[in-house]
Amino acid sequence: MCGRYSLSRDPEDLAREFEVARVDVREKLADFNVAPTRQVAAVLDRPPSDDEEAEPQRRLTLVRWGLIPSWAKDAKIGNRLINARLETAAEKPAFRRAFARRRCLIPADGYYEWYGEQKGKKQPFFIHPSDGGILAMAGLYEIWRDPSKEEDDPDRLVWTCTVLTTTAEDNVGRIHDRMPLLVEPAQYSTWLDPRLDDATKLRSVLVPAAPGRLDAYPVSTAVNNVRNNGPELREPLPAEEVDEQAGGLF
Repeated sequence: MCGRYSLSRDPEDLAREFEVARVDVREKLADFNVAPTRQVAAVLDRPPSDDEEAEPQRRLTLVRWGLIPSWAKDAKIGNRLINARLETAAEKPAFRRAFARRRCLIPADGYYEWYGEQKGKKQPFFIHPSDGGILAMAGLYEIWRDPSKEEDDPDRLVWTCTVLTTTAEDNVGRIHDRMPLLVEPAQYSTWLDPRLDDATKLRSVLVPAAPGRLDAYPVSTAVNNVRNNGPELREPLPAEEVDEQAGGLF
C-alpha cells in the first residue's frame, strides 16, 4: 500500500512537468510526511464548465487524500479508502465510477514503506526515483456532496482521491508487497482523458516502476509520527542505526 509520501515542489515546476493549463495551487507544496485526510496536489483533466462535452482542461488542484464515494452518507469512509487495488478498482462499487470517468495523477518525490513483522519496530524506508525525478502516481478522484451543508455552501463539494496500487517489483517488493502504480509521461493524456472509459486500455497504460528505476534506503522512525514534517525525514539513516534485519535488504 501507499500510506505516506513526500512532495516538495513549486506549483510552477509541477505545471511544467505535467503541462497544466490551470493552476489552482499558489503556495509551494512542502510536505515531507503526507498523510491520509490531508489536502494533496493532483493533476486532472476536466471540462472548464459543467458542459461535459467541452474540451477537458488540465488542472493542478488540491484534493483530500481518502476517496469518499459519491453515494457515501458519511465522510469517514474516506479514511479507509486511501488506496485502491488495480485488480478490482474498475468493478468495486467504491471506485467503479471514478475509474471510468475521474482519473488523476498524484505527484510525489517518493513514498515511505515499513519493513518488519513486529508492530512498533518496523524500519521505515524512503522509496524514490533513482534519477531524482518525480513520481506520477496513478490516482482516482471523486466529488462528494456533504449532506450536512446547504446547497449554496461552497464547502459542500468535497474533492477526494485515492492512490492505485499493484504488486511491487522485486527491488522494493522485499520491503512491501504492494506499491503505487505509475504513469509514464507519454501516457498522461490517455490516463487523464475523462472521455475514455475502456478499462482494458486504461489498465494497459499503468505500470509498476521498471527494475532499477526506484531506489530505497532506511530513514528515521521519526516519520512514524504524522506531526513530524521536514526534509530530515528523507535523510538516509546512518548504517549503525539501521535495524540488523532491515539492513540486510540492501
